[in-house]
Order: sequence, then structure tokens, then C-alpha cells
Amino acid sequence: MNFKPWKTPLLAGLVVAAGTSVATAQNIQSAQRAIEIGRYSEARAALRSNSSPEAFYELGRLYQKRDLLDSAAFYFSKVEGTTPMGMVAQGRALLVKGQTAQADAQFDAAAKATKNKDGQILTLIAQAYAESDVKDINKAKAFVTAAELANKSNKKIDEPTLMVARGDIFLHSDQGGGEAMNSFDRAIAANPSYALAYYRKGQLSVRSRNFNVAQESLKKAIDLDPSYAPAYRELADMYYYANQYELALSTFQKFVGLAEKTPATDAQYASFLYLTKKYPDALTEVNKVLVTDPTNLTMNRLKPYLLYETGDYAGADAAMEQYMKVVPAEKVITEDLIYKTKIMSKLGRGPEALALINKIIAKDPSKECEFQNDLAAIYSNQKDYAGAVKVFTKKLKDCKGDLTDQFRLATALTGNKQYMRADSVYNIILTAKPAYAPGYLARAKVNFYQDQDSKSGLAKPYYEKYIELSKVEGADPAKFRDGLIEANNYLGYYNLQKGDKTVAQPYYDQVLALDPGNKDATTALEIIKGRPKAAVKTGGVKAPVKAPVKKKK
Repeated sequence: MNFKPWKTPLLAGLVVAAGTSVATAQNIQSAQRAIEIGRYSEARAALRSNSSPEAFYELGRLYQKRDLLDSAAFYFSKVEGTTPMGMVAQGRALLVKGQTAQADAQFDAAAKATKNKDGQILTLIAQAYAESDVKDINKAKAFVTAAELANKSNKKIDEPTLMVARGDIFLHSDQGGGEAMNSFDRAIAANPSYALAYYRKGQLSVRSRNFNVAQESLKKAIDLDPSYAPAYRELADMYYYANQYELALSTFQKFVGLAEKTPATDAQYASFLYLTKKYPDALTEVNKVLVTDPTNLTMNRLKPYLLYETGDYAGADAAMEQYMKVVPAEKVITEDLIYKTKIMSKLGRGPEALALINKIIAKDPSKECEFQNDLAAIYSNQKDYAGAVKVFTKKLKDCKGDLTDQFRLATALTGNKQYMRADSVYNIILTAKPAYAPGYLARAKVNFYQDQDSKSGLAKPYYEKYIELSKVEGADPAKFRDGLIEANNYLGYYNLQKGDKTVAQPYYDQVLALDPGNKDATTALEIIKGRPKAAVKTGGVKAPVKAPVKKKK
């Protein structure tokens, strides 16, 4: 999932009309920059005290970017008059209402009034299309061409604002990425200090997963303007797509620190915390947003997801039911239904969960492979490991499964007490990844299950390898702790039941170093040191792991 409740700013600078006072011009330019970097309240405060046509125009742009289209149309309409700028504003008012043909007529009239020779007016028209949702870009391209010709006649080559608008227009088409990138490069060539052009180039590079260019462009925008908050947001996206989650989160936090403090910004932060799996923190942010914005759809969607991820399944169920009551039917997404199956499964409603997920798959068979893990989890939650085995076997055969899927299959096989087959699957994994410590721990367990009196020591080489890997430079002790307790406990148990107390003792000493209250190690050491309690004998030391219990049918 990729939740982004914000809308990408399609920025452009309105060319202030001739005759506007210096103070008004500065005020308008400040508001334009605030809009560019998403500081809408700041821009609105600067514009509300200004009754000039330019101020009304910028207020229209501001509300359009916030998807408040009625307000946008209202302010565009306040730019009255039969001047070319007035016609452009009226065209934009029509455009946000979805009246494209009427808007085209207004733009044609504005261009005609200038005899297609005013590059500024033609650029405003290009921007109007760039900042709209119009998919047919032919009309917009014609105005861009006219603006380029007008600029050329005035000895201006590749005016940067027009080039950014051109790039944004091409992004309305499915195959326009190349022309858009070319436009942003032309803007940069015309003005190497134009932060917006670097930002747009970086943004497009993130979309196309060209991370080297994205990072270079976005960092250049930040170098030019350290307060350019949207660039940090795009950088965070880039790091997220590159699976650098910690860096993604820290970068997004820089964006939050620079961005306007609004419920929308909090919602973005909550969404990003969810994406980077910081579930408790994300839940805190979601609840904070819902206090001030209780109808926020994305936050109401995320709440049951996060309650599930933090283990509050009853709370997740209640939140999901509430969400389903308020979300419009056409806005229910597949992930909503998948989380619903997960919640039902955890609450013991396995048959309901199976029925729902099979319905989801039947509705869109092309996504069957995508939901195999969720389907298997439902079987596993019911302790129907045979069902989970069938799912993962099918996934590996039909869906190009990877080593992670092999590991999941081996886990399901272990649950189903198919230990020999599980061991074979772990062998495949460890052959491919010979330094994968969790694989040795899991393989040790399935071998122990086949040799629970430890007479043959089937698990011994795998526990020893796990301990060896825990000592490799760079290994995280915290991640190995529980496994080392288990491994040392087993090796102590193996040697103790053979009667080799001298070899067994160091293993149990290691267990107590990691877990001072470990009863098995304490009992074993009492035996080894010859201070047994009444009736304590070697057989009184428990095996280090227990075999899974297969559910009776």
C-alpha cells in the first residue's frame, strides 16, 4: 500500500501584471512561494488582506491545490474584467467546475486579445492546464507552443516557468515522462538556480525509480532553498522505495519540521509511520488527527490496520466496522478487505475470513498470487497447517515464489509435523544463503523434533553453526539472544544426557549469562556440580524446545 493523502503541488509563479505596486508585487510573490512549498495558511493570510486581481487569482490557485474547488472557482471568478488576465481567470473558474469546452473558449479569447504575442498570458494559460485534471493535453500543448513562439520573438529562450508548466502538462499523459523530464532539464538550463525545476525533476525521477538522479536533483533543490519542505518529502519517498526505512522516516520527519502544522501534515506523517512499520507511533498520530478531523477517510482507514498490527484485534474489529459504515462503497479498497480477513482470522472467525478472501480472489484472479500469504495465515491461525502447506506449495509452483516463501513453507511443514520435508526445504534455503542465521535455528528445531531424546544429536551441527554466526563481526547481540539461549540449552542438554558434564557446563553457563533466571540451566548446573536436590537426576532437565501440537480434526 502506498497512502498519500496529500496532493503533489504543481507549482508555477504567476507573472504579476504591469502596473501593480511594488508592495503588492512582493506580497503576491511571497504568497506564490508559500503555495509552492505547501504553506497554504501562510499564503492565505498574505492574500486575504489584498483585494487585487492578482491576489484573488492566487487564492483560486491555493484552493484548487487543496481540492476545495467551489472556493477556487469563487476566487477565480472575482478576477473580473475583459482583460486577458481576467479571461484566463474566468477560464480557470470554468476548468475547476469541469466545464472544459467553455474554459477552452475563454483561453482562446485571452490569447486572441494579445494576438498570441504575450508570452506571460500564454504561460498563465499553460499553467492553468498543468494544474488541472484535464487528460487531453492537445489544447494545452498548443498554448505551450504559442508561448514558446512569443518568447522567442521577444528573444527569450526556454522561459523556466513555462518549461515547468510544459513538463506538468506532459505528465497528464501516460507516455509523457520523457518529454516532462526534457522540459525540467530545459528549465534548469535556462535558470540553474530554479529550485522548483530541480524538485520536479527529482519528483519524476522518484516516480520512475531512477534514484541516483532523484537524490541529486532533490538535494540540489534543498541546497538552493533549505526550507523547501516538499523536496524532503520526495526524498523520504525515494528512501522508502529503496527499502531504507529508517532513513526514509528521518527524512520525512525533516519534512514535518518544515511543513505547515496542519491536520493534513499530521495525516501524512501518520501514513508514513505506517508505511515504515512504526505502528504504535503511527496509531498515536492517527488518533491525534481524528480528534480534530474525525471524518478523515485515510485516518479512519489506517486505524483498524494499526490496531491489528499492534495486537488489539477486538479494537481493530470495532474500528473496521465503524470505518465500513462511513466509507463510500466506491472508495473501499482491496487492502481494507484483506485487513478485515486478518482481523476475523485472529478473532477465531476463520471460516468467515476464508470465505471473504476467496471472494476477493474470485473478483480479481490476477491478484491471486498477491494474497497467498494472507490466505496461508488464515489457515495457520486455525492451526490448519496442512492448508497452509497447500497454499505455499501452490505459490512456489505458480507464482514465482522466493526464498522467503520457502521459509514460510518450511514453517507450515513444521507446524504440520512434516519434519523431514521441512528439513529439506531449510537445506534449499541455507544452500542459497549459507550465512542466514535464522535458517540454522529453524533447521535445528525440525531436527530436534525428529530426535527428541537427543541421542543422535541431529540438531547439534545447526545449533553450533548458529552460535558461530552470532560471533561474526557486526552481528547484533540483541537479535541473537533468544536463539543463543535455546542453542546453548540444547548443546548442554545433549552433552549432559550423554554424561559429559565437563562439556555441558560451559553451555549452561552461557545460558545463565544471557538469562540469569533460567530454571533449566540452574537445575542442570546443580546436577553437574554434584548438588542435586532430592530426586533430581539428569532426566529432570527439560528438552530445550517443544514439538508443535497438530490440531485434531
